[in-house]
Amino acid sequence: MATDLQKASIWKRISAWLFDGILFGILAVAAGVMLSWALGYDGYAQQLEQGYAKYESEYGVTFEISQAEFEAMTEAERVNYNAAYEALIADTDAMYAYNMMMNLTLVVLSLAILMAVAVIEWLIPMKLGNGQTPGKKIFGLCLMRTDGVMLNNMQLFTRSLLGKYTVETMIPVLIILMIYWGTMGVMGTLVLAVLLLTQLGCLLFTRTNSAIHDLMAGTVVVDYGSQTIFKTTEDLIAYQKKVAADRAARAIY
Repeated sequence: MATDLQKASIWKRISAWLFDGILFGILAVAAGVMLSWALGYDGYAQQLEQGYAKYESEYGVTFEISQAEFEAMTEAERVNYNAAYEALIADTDAMYAYNMMMNLTLVVLSLAILMAVAVIEWLIPMKLGNGQTPGKKIFGLCLMRTDGVMLNNMQLFTRSLLGKYTVETMIPVLIILMIYWGTMGVMGTLVLAVLLLTQLGCLLFTRTNSAIHDLMAGTVVVDYGSQTIFKTTEDLIAYQKKVAADRAARAIY
């Protein structure tokens, strides 16, 4: 066992991350399916689809076309397409279904990811101890405070729900959705690039090679088999005093 920092190898960290990522994906998808069913997402999707089908049939158009296909239309076809689109927009039932689908997409996505993060990164580590996720447990990794003391539940909360969920997951997800929906353009791409570069910089250039979530929580990923982790700060101080006393005794002789 070693008292100095025994940083986990990058390959073990990647392997643990991939294993946990698979479990995370399974849990998030399962939670998303259940939430979609409970909140009636499919019903709104069917209602909107019926609205699309109604006006496509009535005006003889297809709404899902590319910009190039729209530009290739004749003037009369464009007028007819725009009339169909305006009729769809004026349909209050179809627009209500559309707005509900957009809102529920955010709700389901946010809650599904939150549930998966809470289970993999918070509840299971509290049960296993030392911040171990299933992946960390398998590959012999754990978490501790940067001073070598066991992390507490508040640090685990900060690391998982504030760091991983809020900063590293939901902010990028929301930006990507806004880019996809056309409500955010170049600025969203720049924010994503800054987040990515910041994460890479933290992993490569910090003393502990820690990600943003570890820096926020004051934790570090270490090798469980070789790292000494003290239960309390008092235990750490007592050990340091003992080491100092032993060194002083050896120096006398």
